[in-house]
Amino acid sequence: MTNDSFRPAAQALIFDFDGLIADTESAIYGAWAALYASQGEALGLAEYVHCVGSTFGQFDPMAELERRLGCLLDWPPLLAAKDEVIRAGHRGLSPLPGVRELLKEAAEAGVPCALASSSTADWVGPWLDTLGLAPAFRAVWTRDRVRQAKPSPELFLGAAAELGIPPGRCVVLEDSRNGLRAAQSAGSPCVIVPSPVTRGSDFTGAQRILPSLAGIGVADLLGWSALPDKAFF
Repeated sequence: MTNDSFRPAAQALIFDFDGLIADTESAIYGAWAALYASQGEALGLAEYVHCVGSTFGQFDPMAELERRLGCLLDWPPLLAAKDEVIRAGHRGLSPLPGVRELLKEAAEAGVPCALASSSTADWVGPWLDTLGLAPAFRAVWTRDRVRQAKPSPELFLGAAAELGIPPGRCVVLEDSRNGLRAAQSAGSPCVIVPSPVTRGSDFTGAQRILPSLAGIGVADLLGWSALPDKAFF
């Protein structure tokens, strides 16, 4: 195959939210770990990470804790305490390094950006407003808009369709294995930036695995996404 058979694959960027734009995941995992500890159990990352980037359909910490204890729990007070720990951990949260700069560069270069998250709109929307990032995205897809969250490709396919760009020409930016699997199923090249919660996951098949987005430009992402023409659709 000659070099002429390659061309830049990407015309757009699709961002995950939790763990990629802001590290919301560390506080959430910490809160669940604390809830487990209150019941005399330990929640390891190796178990918990299965639901990161997806839903409790991949791993349900409530069902797992009841299974271990062999009894039903009075969940409302436990969940209320968990949510307070999460709120405390999220105070003052800001975009992760390089995110704001990359979105600004994409806007200046005319490269459209979308967001595709397995979280709900009532979670993602307020965060985007708080972080001042809502105007950066031409399309926002959350799990309310699809039948299945990641690792199903529906979120990425929907975001690409709204942008009017084939999924094979959209670079997906993700932090989780579930997100990578969804991007692969959608036919989109995927760049991984692991969060503290997902670090150590199997990211086989990613175009790149980066420590952060700091110093990463749009041209880098477009260049890394170069694929044979036969991979476009």
